[in-house]
Amino acid sequence: MVATQYEIGVIGAGNAAEGIVHGILRNSVLFDDRMIASDPNETRRGVFADRFHIAVTQDNRHLVQNSYIVILAVKPQQYAAVCEQIRDDVRDDHLIVSIMAGVSTAAIEAQFPSVSARVVRAMPNLPVHVGAGMAGICKGKHAKEVDLLRAQRIFDAGGRCIVLEDESRMDAVTAVSGSGPAYFYYFVEMLTSAGEKAGLTHQQASLLAKQACLGAAKMMIESDDSPTVLREKVMSPGGTTQAAVESMTKSNVFDKVVEGVLAAWKRSQELGR
Repeated sequence: MVATQYEIGVIGAGNAAEGIVHGILRNSVLFDDRMIASDPNETRRGVFADRFHIAVTQDNRHLVQNSYIVILAVKPQQYAAVCEQIRDDVRDDHLIVSIMAGVSTAAIEAQFPSVSARVVRAMPNLPVHVGAGMAGICKGKHAKEVDLLRAQRIFDAGGRCIVLEDESRMDAVTAVSGSGPAYFYYFVEMLTSAGEKAGLTHQQASLLAKQACLGAAKMMIESDDSPTVLREKVMSPGGTTQAAVESMTKSNVFDKVVEGVLAAWKRSQELGR
């Protein structure tokens, strides 16, 4: 293993990378002097330098040359160009961690034909910013078990993660937990709108909806009961909750949400082609 100035280098100083770095530093997985981030946008580099006090650069090659773990946090449409930039700098002892939706470990490995690139693919989500993230991870052809453990440590710092043996399941992870927070926020928007139509102010409806969802999520995490059992505990025969659920059932809300999640799953598959 080549001695490097930094343990982790992050290519792409976007919103997802910001949450990951925050988790790493908040939980003292690394100290700030052992991390570096690169981005072509000066403003985004400034955010990482000012908020996290880590080194920043716009030179991806410099980052790779001086880091051991390289986190690829760029858009899927950009990864081929970025990999071409750093192709001659990736070593056999590098660990490449990708958080790009739809891009397989094999596709990334193929970008570095002169080495047996050790790649771990991950799909985190937005709540990593508050230490409540969820990620699925899997290793590529050349990655070792210790590489998987290092990746787990990174994503556990931002919440929790699961290891998948079958990489084809990563598209499902993307659809369920990667995109999942957006569905949840959308539902809170609906609850808030309904509250306003029922006579509440926006502030009142928003607070009631957010806290109800927070409490429900906490009960699911801490209770041994399934979501179905918990729902039935709220539903009194002939009561208000039953009226709402029956209305939603008649409108096929359940099926429509499932269709939406499957649309995200299919789009993740398309991005990988």
